Amino acid sequence: MLPFKLIYHERYDLNLGAHVFPSQKYRLIADKLVHDGIALPDNFLRPEPAADADILRVHTPDWVNKLKTGTLTQNDVMILEVPYSPELVNAFWLAAGGSILAAQAAALDGFGCNIGGGFHHAYPGHGEGFCAIHDVAVAIRKMQADGTIRTAMVVDTDVHHGNGTAAIFAHDPSVFTLSIHQLDLYPGHKPASTVDLNMDDGVGDEKYLQALLPAVRAGLEKFHPDMLFYVGGADPYKEDQLGGLRLTINGLQTRDQSVFEEARQRDVPVVTTLAGGYARRVEDTVQIHVNTILAAKSVAETFPHSRKFS
Repeated sequence: MLPFKLIYHERYDLNLGAHVFPSQKYRLIADKLVHDGIALPDNFLRPEPAADADILRVHTPDWVNKLKTGTLTQNDVMILEVPYSPELVNAFWLAAGGSILAAQAAALDGFGCNIGGGFHHAYPGHGEGFCAIHDVAVAIRKMQADGTIRTAMVVDTDVHHGNGTAAIFAHDPSVFTLSIHQLDLYPGHKPASTVDLNMDDGVGDEKYLQALLPAVRAGLEKFHPDMLFYVGGADPYKEDQLGGLRLTINGLQTRDQSVFEEARQRDVPVVTTLAGGYARRVEDTVQIHVNTILAAKSVAETFPHSRKFS
């Protein structure tokens, strides 16, 4: 049995139909975790949609109103790059609620894993790149508002730069942001994160890990965050359709486990969310995300949680 909770809702699916973003992956991941005996039904928590008040800690009233009333402009939809639907909006509110619940679980157990979320391209006043609501930012602001944490660190391993994350926390010394991504790739405009690790096209496991792990270690030692939010991208995979890095499935699991070890060695609770993954075989994307849970399980069993939040 897993020593932490998994957060999942069957309505995480973004209702995209035929689209390069396989949002059915959330169901496939949850099913595989149970089928393979990694998780039991009791390991799962079912989130509620985030409260509008929590969404509004990050997003503008105008953008929230557009989403809830279906009054996005043609330009809004073009930049968002996914078709609008009420189901889409519900999925984003649920993802934000799921990341809040995962953070609350991590405060208790050392890990909390949202089988969804990681929508790191969302800005306060608009959506971009399949992302309408920035669930990780919403969860951080909620945990700070509740007084559970004061500081947070975001480690973003999606192949695309975490531009929304960087923009939201640009002038906030309480949040340390790290993004490792392919430089010559979407988005065109990349606001500065606290630390940006720009990878050249074709970088593989060894060079990637040599860049990431010392940066994570240095960030943790310098910043001492109360909680680490991990945006786990499957899209640095060598068979991904929207990326140009060359990581292997084993390399990606090593990436996850190594980051988690760095955090848990310092007794920093870890919240995991999923991000992009567009492999030619959806089974590969699913396995990469399942491996993130397996990495968390291994590290949680090696480094039991002892920090107590008041």
